[in-house]
Amino acid sequence: MPHVTFIHGIGNKPPAPRLGRNWRRVLAENGLDLDASGVTSTFVYWADLLHPAPLPEARYEDARGSLEVEAPEIGMRWLVRSTGVEASFVAALADRVGLDEFASDDPVLPAGVEPDPTRERVLLPWFVKRRLMKVFLRDAHHYLFDTEFSPREGEMYSIRREIRARVLRALDEGARRPGPHVVVAHSLGTVIAYDCVKRLPDCPRVDGLLTFGSPLGIDEVQDRLRPEWTRHDGFPAGVRQWVNVYDRLDPVAGVDALLANDFRRQGVKAVVDVGAPNRGAWRHGADKYLAGAGLRDALAGMLDGEW
Repeated sequence: MPHVTFIHGIGNKPPAPRLGRNWRRVLAENGLDLDASGVTSTFVYWADLLHPAPLPEARYEDARGSLEVEAPEIGMRWLVRSTGVEASFVAALADRVGLDEFASDDPVLPAGVEPDPTRERVLLPWFVKRRLMKVFLRDAHHYLFDTEFSPREGEMYSIRREIRARVLRALDEGARRPGPHVVVAHSLGTVIAYDCVKRLPDCPRVDGLLTFGSPLGIDEVQDRLRPEWTRHDGFPAGVRQWVNVYDRLDPVAGVDALLANDFRRQGVKAVVDVGAPNRGAWRHGADKYLAGAGLRDALAGMLDGEW
């Protein structure tokens, strides 16, 4: 029986059981019913490590694609404590995603000058994009540098260490199933998935890797995955197939959306990059990717063992 391990991406989320049901529901409503196919799944949830309480729902747009709620604001005090390599990483990553100054909601530009539209990869209001990219910067930094963080009074976590432990438990459950085991990861969850399957020697079996909305193409992210990652041999040894689904207007994936050239198998391109344009202003949403034919077709093929 096939099994899927889901891993979510940046930002706060609804409670874990609801989020898992939502992902399966979106797939089912668009033609891939995992329940009807007998496919089991496990959801790796890590939003609770960076946020004090879950959201009742996570939407930035309504069904018509109009902005429905204000993007959440997070504090940036953690950046003050970043020095040396960490500070350089955040500054370079901020530049990659097109932010000149991310500690404020106001563009740092001379009076009368508007943001350069050639740098905009997604048609979001400036304050919305700024807040969402601040979440991306913080979450990426805290994972890649294994930052200690307290989401609630009396709790402290080493972020990467704790997330890795959760991923390994979920992957072990999937590896015990007889059928194909496929990891489906979104956003920063793709970095987490790759970090585990490539860099941890005790990682359980994974047959297929399906990434979407991934920042793995960004140089600064790749540099933090060395020495196990190299451009010549970055493909995880135990993975049979890797499909990467992207939208060019996704502000996270669109920075460098194609992965085939950067994650080769002994010098040969092995990742299958699939373009899948999403609708609306916020192109990074997991539900939009899950509703698309590109992701569903790739997942269906993997679950059928079409390697």
